[in-house]
Amino acid sequence: MVQVPAASRISTARRRTPPLWAVLFAACAGQFLVVLDIAVVNVALPSMRDDLGMSAAGLQWVVNAYTITFAGLLLFGGRAGDLFGRKRLFLIGLAVFTLASLAGGLAQESWHLLAARAVQGVGAAALAPSTLTLLTVSVPEGPARARAIGTWTAVGAGGGAAGGLVGGVLTEGLSWRWVLLVNVPIGAVVLLAAAWWLVETRTGGRRRLDVPGAVLVTAGLATLAYGIVETESTGWGAPSALVPLLGGLALLGAFLAVEARAPVPLMPLRLFRLPAVAAANTAMFVMGATMVCSWYFITLYLQNVLLYSPIAAGLSCVPHSLVIVAASKVAPRLMVWAGPRNVAVAGCVMAAAGYLWQSTLHADGTYLGTVLGPGLLMMAGAGLTATPLASAATTGAPTEDAGIASGLVNMARTMGGSLGLAVLSTVAAARMSGPGPEGLAPGYALAFQLGAAVLAVNALFILLALPRAPRPARKDR
Repeated sequence: MVQVPAASRISTARRRTPPLWAVLFAACAGQFLVVLDIAVVNVALPSMRDDLGMSAAGLQWVVNAYTITFAGLLLFGGRAGDLFGRKRLFLIGLAVFTLASLAGGLAQESWHLLAARAVQGVGAAALAPSTLTLLTVSVPEGPARARAIGTWTAVGAGGGAAGGLVGGVLTEGLSWRWVLLVNVPIGAVVLLAAAWWLVETRTGGRRRLDVPGAVLVTAGLATLAYGIVETESTGWGAPSALVPLLGGLALLGAFLAVEARAPVPLMPLRLFRLPAVAAANTAMFVMGATMVCSWYFITLYLQNVLLYSPIAAGLSCVPHSLVIVAASKVAPRLMVWAGPRNVAVAGCVMAAAGYLWQSTLHADGTYLGTVLGPGLLMMAGAGLTATPLASAATTGAPTEDAGIASGLVNMARTMGGSLGLAVLSTVAAARMSGPGPEGLAPGYALAFQLGAAVLAVNALFILLALPRAPRPARKDR
């Protein structure tokens, strides 16, 4: 009998082929939970501050403790899924995520909450790459995969968008603790469904993991974000900020050096020789840096300047949620007509215009006059941009690197979100003159102005750097 080399095949241990809807449900449910928890705490932050006595910097770390461990370990989770099984990592990640949510909801001290959020990020890093990889290994390249990725993107966008509403309803109706505890029953249901329906897939080859790479990239991101946050109180030239800034950059440089020499690297640098992968992930990083911040600043503006209650702030974001989901679902159709690159450029330009419009906010603003219009434009642009970028970032990658390619997409977006939040929060704080609406509004406005400029540059980058892909067929026959 002829033996097929293990490294040249995808081994699939299964008794049956699951229906596509079951794979899509598991993938989208996992992605929804992961993205929801980036945004759901935003509305609950003032309540967390009052209950646990947290500072403004501490509130940033409620978000950053999750996003940094999530972003830093995403590649590790993607590679572990490739080697040890995507279903296995999906189940392990979801279990860790669910248990950490329980611990965070029961936190009695601020450090309890921050530790639980960091562990949540670890679980999300194992879970998230598997959600996209499950789709890319189950659906062949072409229009069908574009539609599946569009659904995955829409659900992920919906998770981020629904975070404000879910957080507001739970915070005002029950307690801030329920923005975390709600994950427990949902996670349990998805865990049971995934264990029953999903089948195991993994690549062959040696089961080696690049632990030094995972430690370096996570430590580098955390140290760099800490340095950025520290500049808010000490300035950019102070040793307490400069040392972690330089240290974070040095750790990330060491990570790249390790990856260039590792026999089984966490992030194969060869993937970046594919122009679409390199350009799409760079653009996704910038989109994450700006769009994660948009939800953060919108919810703070609604509560701290317009003096909305948590539930009113959450309800105010419902139109934003509907638009971003709708745009994500429309994007695959537009990609057929206009091509992926043109759709991504148009979406990024729309998001930049929305950011610029939102930067006109002021202390005497209103929801209809100051928030709704620019918010809808921003979210429509984000939805149109995400699907073509995610599709480009995973197209052409070798099958054995499917998990890594998927992890890179999530890492780029989430790393961008965590570092972008640190930068824009610091910029906003520098413009604020007091705790009242008149003192806070100028800081929020400045953050949106800077975001608009960054998005405009990103649109130009996509136009110049993302290869023109052939337009997919209009419909599967």
